[in-house]
Amino acid sequence: MNPHDLDDLKAEFDKFVREKCSTDESGNPVENERDAGDAVDDEPVPAFVDELENKLLAPALSGVYLSRIDIKRISQALDESLPIKERKKMVKALFRHTNSKAWLRGAFDEINNHINGRILIYRELSETFPATAPIFSEHIAKAEKTKKMFDQIVDDFEEIEPTDEPMMV
Repeated sequence: MNPHDLDDLKAEFDKFVREKCSTDESGNPVENERDAGDAVDDEPVPAFVDELENKLLAPALSGVYLSRIDIKRISQALDESLPIKERKKMVKALFRHTNSKAWLRGAFDEINNHINGRILIYRELSETFPATAPIFSEHIAKAEKTKKMFDQIVDDFEEIEPTDEPMMV
């Protein structure tokens, strides 16, 4: 490679950095700049979402691991569009604008479909490898408990109508 090619490449890169990268008033690069989607991530969410993400996203508590792709597929089944981010942010974004029990029930039914798929895998592995049965039966019990949690959240959810008056203090 010709040394002049490297110099040209470096000059082109420096030009790109000056023109396209954020800088402050003194011309220094801005560090720790937030993703534009982070402002949306900071919006308030229904009260159940924090409990849901803590229990659902912890395999030790829920018995299953839901990946980002799983959450993305759940959102697509609900005709929602979610960017792939951290799992917590994706769950918050999915449930951020929940206003009806019917939608919430549909969302939990779709999550249940994914959990049921994992349960089937656990049962198959338990049958194929009997020594693992105690481990997988524990995961299955946790997954069933997680599914019951969804029913409780739906029962406790209060629907919000667009015409409802805000609470007066």
